[in-house]
Amino acid sequence: MNFKFSILTFCLFLSGFSFAQKGGKYKLWYDKPAKQWVEALPVGNGRLAAMVFGDPSQEKLQLNEATFWSGGPSRNDNPDGPKVLDSIRYYLFNGNYKRAQILTDKGLTAKTLHGSAFQNIGELILDFKNNNDVKNYYRELDIEKAITTTTFTANGINFKREVFASIPDNVIVIKLSSDKKNALSFSANFNNELNKSVRAIDSNILQIDGLSSTLDGVQGQVKFNAIAKILNKGGKTDVSENKISVSNANEVTILISIATNFTDYKTLNTDEVLKSKKYIEASEQKSFNTLLKNHLAFYQKYFKRVDLDLGTSEASKNPIDVRIKNFATNYDPELVALYYQFGRYLLISSSQPGGQPANLQGIWNNSNKPAWDSKYTININTEMNYWPAEKTNLSEMHEPLIQMVKDLSESGKETAKTMYKSRGWVAHHNTDIWRITGVIDFANAGMWPLGSAWLSQHLWEKYLYSGDKNYLQSIYPILKSAAQFYEDFLIEEPTHHWLVVSPSMSPENIPNGHQGSALASGNTMDNQLIFDLFTKTKNAAEILNIDSDKIPVWNNIISKLPPMKIGRYGQLQEWAEDWDNPKDNHRHVSHLYGLFPSNQINPFTTPELLDASKTVLLHRGDVSTGWSMGWKVNLWAKLLDGNHANKLIKDQLTLVEKDGWGKKGGTYPNLFDAHPPFQIDGNFGCTSGIIEMLLQTQNGFIDILPALPDEWKNGKISGLKTYGDFEISIVWENNKAKEITIKSNLGGNCRVRIPNKMELSGKTKLKKAEGKNPNHFFETPEIKKPIISSEAKLNLVEIKESVMYDFPTESGKTYKLKIKN
Repeated sequence: MNFKFSILTFCLFLSGFSFAQKGGKYKLWYDKPAKQWVEALPVGNGRLAAMVFGDPSQEKLQLNEATFWSGGPSRNDNPDGPKVLDSIRYYLFNGNYKRAQILTDKGLTAKTLHGSAFQNIGELILDFKNNNDVKNYYRELDIEKAITTTTFTANGINFKREVFASIPDNVIVIKLSSDKKNALSFSANFNNELNKSVRAIDSNILQIDGLSSTLDGVQGQVKFNAIAKILNKGGKTDVSENKISVSNANEVTILISIATNFTDYKTLNTDEVLKSKKYIEASEQKSFNTLLKNHLAFYQKYFKRVDLDLGTSEASKNPIDVRIKNFATNYDPELVALYYQFGRYLLISSSQPGGQPANLQGIWNNSNKPAWDSKYTININTEMNYWPAEKTNLSEMHEPLIQMVKDLSESGKETAKTMYKSRGWVAHHNTDIWRITGVIDFANAGMWPLGSAWLSQHLWEKYLYSGDKNYLQSIYPILKSAAQFYEDFLIEEPTHHWLVVSPSMSPENIPNGHQGSALASGNTMDNQLIFDLFTKTKNAAEILNIDSDKIPVWNNIISKLPPMKIGRYGQLQEWAEDWDNPKDNHRHVSHLYGLFPSNQINPFTTPELLDASKTVLLHRGDVSTGWSMGWKVNLWAKLLDGNHANKLIKDQLTLVEKDGWGKKGGTYPNLFDAHPPFQIDGNFGCTSGIIEMLLQTQNGFIDILPALPDEWKNGKISGLKTYGDFEISIVWENNKAKEITIKSNLGGNCRVRIPNKMELSGKTKLKKAEGKNPNHFFETPEIKKPIISSEAKLNLVEIKESVMYDFPTESGKTYKLKIKN
């Protein structure tokens, strides 16, 4: 009887073990373990993160928690600002840029505090005994399920490891299994560089406590607590030298919980130990299958909203690192689709409602002194992280950034008052978890007081996608306060009497022959941002029917902003003066903000500026840092040049095999963006760019396949969002739209631009679009005519023939357009 029972138990044990299926549409897979961090695979739940290495002998999970930063609540305003501001402006207007820079470094740049650093919790190390003679090695990240799996055979036994970061249960879950009983033996230990205390609470609980670093004179005040709870089936556990050893287990589940004493950017009074224990105690009551089911249900409600199919190829049979290495010469449309969805995976995994926004590395960082402190660089990089949020149907992931802007609108009021004696709020080019808003680093990088203007665009953009007036009412005071700062800060320049931002710079570029100083007044990007801020704040006030007395004030400011200029090389000028150098290949193309993400420059209303923008891109070249190439994918798509955008994707998907510093960007073996070093904005920027090639919504209508590359001959995409809360799916064949499905969630006029004639199913008829789109979500700005140098030679960008239709929609109804025979 006992013998039969043992056989039955063993058979059931075997039936529960299975290897992962090799490869697939949504899988990053490899045939060897990660030897370096940029080969490890990321999992995250918006708050907790791990990089999984997959070594058979020593598994390593490098861990992060979103609120574990150096220092503590702090400010970095320079109170000497009012003493030097007028002098700085005087020197700038009189061409003494070096003197203006010296005064800025002395009187405006932060005296000591230049921001805190996002830090590394440490590593959970699992040392396995007798994992020799390894064969059949395989590891993967399945982004459809948000699970990493490692399988291999050692000493004739098949082993499997699964890891995921659960959003609903707030723990990282590890499952270790094999196809033989009593085969799992290992020791577990925490490792951390910082001041720490590691101990085994009992034979199943390993705990580490630590404190963040002191930086720029701000004492480390963030405490963390991490717990690993080992739940073994069979075998036994022992404690030895702050390690827990597991011997001869059949199956093991490890739950990891991490918490800090962070409450909000002003407060550190949470009990990190109690918080960490709470998540463990709730999760250990659930089976692995229940935890997995919860995880999949929560994650997939986001991920499965959108699907992209660009076709298949033989290349997909290779590991991801091989596919990246061969991508430029081996057509692999599945890798493009996977890279696109990987960006969505990263956003879901690093930015969850109620948490912190994705920083310079998302949520994954293995250093206590990361590059650029892994902060929030708000002169493009943080904004780029969220370019995909609305359009790829991940609006909820946008919420942490919106909340950070709300925080900054409070902390930035003190900066505006202290440094500039102005009303409203301001932020410069960088911030951190403590929401600092002063000038960091040095004048040539940090003296850019437009962070508040750019971040405010995200507040408005979110409204355009949702149409939620309650939301608009909640963020309107932030827009108004941001505008209020510039009402006070803008100053007349002496030549044309235009209103300009001074001092400022065009991030992070120094004009040739400019005395080594980046400082200037009336820079093109500044003017574009101020135009957008006042225009959109005015629009919000009109929609909400409030502050009618402010409308004339804002209209007057808008009328006095400088126009854009086209310089002697036919280029859109970066600065007020024609200082551009056609050999300048700087990574920032800040003055093209007006082309993307804004739409002040577009093919349909500003052809001269469009051509001048193209000239800038040709001068700057394609190859650059990773995030810069990601931005350029979007820019070429807005130029309606899908083939060039596709060429940039190929440049982006160039293998960078080792982490480190360099001027040429690309992609690491784990699909992380290589600045280098790693910055996540390139991933998010390229995901956005792929959508801009297939669907655009900024130019007054829904633009179907506006920049489709010749190579993407056939394909389909579903679940995309546009302004006015339309949900779009597209099928195309032979580079023509075959079927378009449009769900209208708000109703109103739908105007579509399509590369070929189509007809609408049902009784509703398409009519040729004429005049202005009556749907207010698609209003396009009217800008001043550019000033064009007499030396400039323009070759206007050619727009391919297309058709434009209007049709009325009702809220909640779906409409289908099919190709007209």
